[in-house]
Amino acid sequence: MADEVILTTIADKVATLAFNRPERLNALSRDLIVQSIGCLKEWARDPEIGAIVVTGAGRAFCAGGDVSAMAQEDVEPKTLEQQIDDLRQAQELSWLLYNLPKVTIAAVNGHAMGAGLGVCLACDLRIASYQAKFGTAYAKVGFGGDFGTTWLLTQYVGAPKAKELFFLSEVIDASEAHRIGLVNRIVAPDRLLSIVTEIAGRIAHGPLTSYRYMKANVNLAATTDFRAMLDREAETHLRCGMTEDHKEGVRAFVEKREARFTGR
Repeated sequence: MADEVILTTIADKVATLAFNRPERLNALSRDLIVQSIGCLKEWARDPEIGAIVVTGAGRAFCAGGDVSAMAQEDVEPKTLEQQIDDLRQAQELSWLLYNLPKVTIAAVNGHAMGAGLGVCLACDLRIASYQAKFGTAYAKVGFGGDFGTTWLLTQYVGAPKAKELFFLSEVIDASEAHRIGLVNRIVAPDRLLSIVTEIAGRIAHGPLTSYRYMKANVNLAATTDFRAMLDREAETHLRCGMTEDHKEGVRAFVEKREARFTGR
């Protein structure tokens, strides 16, 4: 519906969240953020959901914060501490996409700018249309970076390139984003959702316990030393070996057939 700030669907174990403010290029309003966080928290606990897709309605993925709304003075001005608390709560959107125990996939259909870039980068996989554009945008409005952009960009492209993207605030196309490692694949615009749905479906019907620990371990590797990761792998690898999916995978290998995973 036109008055809904997000659109959601669940089909074949794949949940899809679409930002739905196309007239504002899906800029992040308070309602959009709150409702998105609520959906992600609910889906994180749902055993019938195996993968989550995030995209945008219209011609943008997400243009970032709603600059027009920023220009309007609050009826009740807030203290700096209150504003910090509000932003921390809003940034849970990026944290959930990065940390929840499901694989998250950004289907980047258009511009992903500022906070929208942070939301995009917080997903585990990013599949982009050839028409997608990426940029930090913060320098253009005198901001410093939020929604995880500072940490995520540094992890993905290194400090020198991250600084360039922040300082110069240049918009890059999908091909350049793919070259520097910001997106996993680029596809034709008319095939974006079908390809993302196919990939999400493969994951959603895969060994979900394995994916849960793969995601957690790769995330942990960004801040943990090698010895600690070896210890962590010893625990999670053997935990996965206790699942029915592991047993099915071994049987399928021996019988030379495709495994039929159940997520258990």
